[in-house]
Amino acid sequence: MSFTSKTKDEISKLEFTDMENISELSAIIQNNIIEQNKIAIITENSSVARKIYTLIKKIFDINAKITIRKGYNYNKKFNYILEINKKINEILKTLGINKDIPSSFIYADDDLIRAYLRGVFLICGSINDPKTSRYHLEFNLNKETYAKFISKLLNHYDLNSKVLNREHRYMVYIKEAEKISDFLRLMGAYNAVLYYEDIRIYRDHKNMTNRLNNCEQANVEKSMASANKQIKDIKKIETLATLDILSDKEKEAAIYRKKYPEASLLELSEIISSETNTKISKSGLYHRFRKIASLADKLKQK
Repeated sequence: MSFTSKTKDEISKLEFTDMENISELSAIIQNNIIEQNKIAIITENSSVARKIYTLIKKIFDINAKITIRKGYNYNKKFNYILEINKKINEILKTLGINKDIPSSFIYADDDLIRAYLRGVFLICGSINDPKTSRYHLEFNLNKETYAKFISKLLNHYDLNSKVLNREHRYMVYIKEAEKISDFLRLMGAYNAVLYYEDIRIYRDHKNMTNRLNNCEQANVEKSMASANKQIKDIKKIETLATLDILSDKEKEAAIYRKKYPEASLLELSEIISSETNTKISKSGLYHRFRKIASLADKLKQK
């Protein structure tokens, strides 16, 4: 079962007030087929289908007709189709369903906004498993005005949702991991939140470790390149002249660099300080090698 299915299954089992149920059902029907004499609701999730059937029965005392068909998509999931042929006008009025966006009483306070967003997610939302390479939550909607309305509801909670036009439909999406986790929390899907956060923290820790390892590797490579350059400068001086033209401190640095070619500048400064009983800092050693490099360049030019 996908993470989306598990999340919808969890949300479908939650219980709310009558008004919250009306808001949730309003969102579900708004995003389905509404005709003059029929309402048809389609979902691939059996728990969502049961939830819709229960809400219709509870609010309107109607038994929706349920048909199960095998889908035509590549994984051939079953489609659950709920049909309503009675009280159409009463249902639309009670649920505040209009052409573009619902009546304001459907989303009049925070509890009702969350309920409405639950309904939208149950019927046309999907969320990537956090184990995948990217964090992504989306709602697949068919009208631009409605998509902007849903985005506005989401951003009421600072979820930073965006609207994208995609093949004659509109996608409202959220990319940030923390915002997706906040959305799940708002929906009351606490098991999904715990799973999501566990995976997210693990991935973030793994990414941080990789970044630190990459940084350390880069520092090692940089240190090796610097040491190789210093050895080339020393050999150039030995070839074109002699190390005796260096000052005592510079000659000392050259001798120790040849002796310890793989040591970093910090390690070499500690070795020299320990073996000579004369304190030399990394910065001081760096300046000695700069003078050696300058002298090597001058000898080459001559």
